Amino acid sequence: MRPDARDENTQPSLMARIREIVIEAEDPRRLARFWGGLLDGFDERPYDDEEVERLAEIGRTPETDPAVAVDGPGMTIFFNETTRPKTERGRIHLDLIGDGLEEEVERAVDLGARVKAAKDGFTMLWDPEGNEFCIQEPARG
Repeated sequence: MRPDARDENTQPSLMARIREIVIEAEDPRRLARFWGGLLDGFDERPYDDEEVERLAEIGRTPETDPAVAVDGPGMTIFFNETTRPKTERGRIHLDLIGDGLEEEVERAVDLGARVKAAKDGFTMLWDPEGNEFCIQEPARG
């Protein structure tokens, strides 16, 4: 059995788990909408009156929020505003899988991704700000 496998008779794991992934973005709202639309079960966190008021105090609105959250199963992805230009390939990217490679690539492109290269079994893409990610074929068997 894998060390992280659990059933109802075992104690919770004491190993670290991902709580949040933070991605720097020139336009946090745009990337949040892209990734929230692409990932299954992830949605942009709604704004309550208190958060709208907090943003107004710093001269912002939900559309210009410098830190936009996308909540999903067990974790949150934050898109934090940066003024630093992206000058090279990032050191991390996501590998995604869906029901069908071609369908998922088409959906990603419809949301604003660009195809970098199609390979055997996966496609490399860029999100709207040029961050690389891959969509892989579903596992067989």
